[in-house]
Amino acid sequence: MSFLKKIKLDNKKMPNHIAFIIDGNGRWAKKRGLPRTVGHSYGVLTVEQTIKNCIELNIPVFSFYVFSTENWKRSQEEIEAIFNLLREYLNKIDEEYKEENIKLIVSGSLEKLPLDLQKAVKDVIEKTKNNKKFVLNICLNYGGRSEIVRAVNEIVASNIKQIDENSFKNYLYTNSLPDPDFIIRTSGELRTSNFMPYQAAYAEWYFPKTLWPDFNKKQLFKALYEYQKRNRRFGAVKENKTK
Repeated sequence: MSFLKKIKLDNKKMPNHIAFIIDGNGRWAKKRGLPRTVGHSYGVLTVEQTIKNCIELNIPVFSFYVFSTENWKRSQEEIEAIFNLLREYLNKIDEEYKEENIKLIVSGSLEKLPLDLQKAVKDVIEKTKNNKKFVLNICLNYGGRSEIVRAVNEIVASNIKQIDENSFKNYLYTNSLPDPDFIIRTSGELRTSNFMPYQAAYAEWYFPKTLWPDFNKKQLFKALYEYQKRNRRFGAVKENKTK
C-alpha cells in the first residue's frame, strides 16, 4: 500500500488557510551542480503542483512567500530570474484560474517591481476578482514588519484615534483572508523570516528538512497529518470530560 493511501486525513480538520515559505531552491540546485536560477524554475513547478494538491484537498486559501523585502539583497541575475519566472506564470494562468475558480491576490508592495510585472500582476488580479472558490495569495516584495508600519501610517493618515485588533486587520494586505492556520517552511531552516508576524499569532508551524523543489504530495500529506494531530486551544484549556 502506498504512503498516500496509508494516511487518513480528516477532511473536517483541514486548514482554512495554508501558507508556504518556499525555501531551498538555490540549495537544491547547488547540490546538483546547477545555477541557483534552475532551482527557482523547479520551485515554480512545485508551486503549481502544490496548488493542485490544495485544490484537491479543498483547502480554500493558500499563500506562497515568493519574494521578500530582504530578497533585494540577492544578485541582480537571481532577482531577474525570479521575476521572469513570475511573468511566465502570470501569462499562462488566466484560463486555468477561471476553470478552477481561483482568485489571485498579492500581499506586498508592487511599487518597486518592474512596470511590466506590476501590470501583469494587476491584470490577473482584475481578471480573477470574481472567482470565489479558492484564493491564491502571492506574497511578493512582502515583509511583515513593513506591512505593520504601512498599516499604522494609513491609520494615522486617516486621523483615527483608537483602533482594536479586528479593525487593525482591515489595514493589512490580507484583510480579506482568514489568518493562516498552518505555515510550512521547507529546507530545515527554523526561522519565520518576517512572514505574517501579526496574522501568524496562532498558526501551527511545520519545518520539514525537504528542499522546496522536492516538496511533493507525499510531503504535503505528512505535514497535514502532523497538523491534524495537534491540539489547537488558542489559549484555552480543554478539559477531558469523563462520564
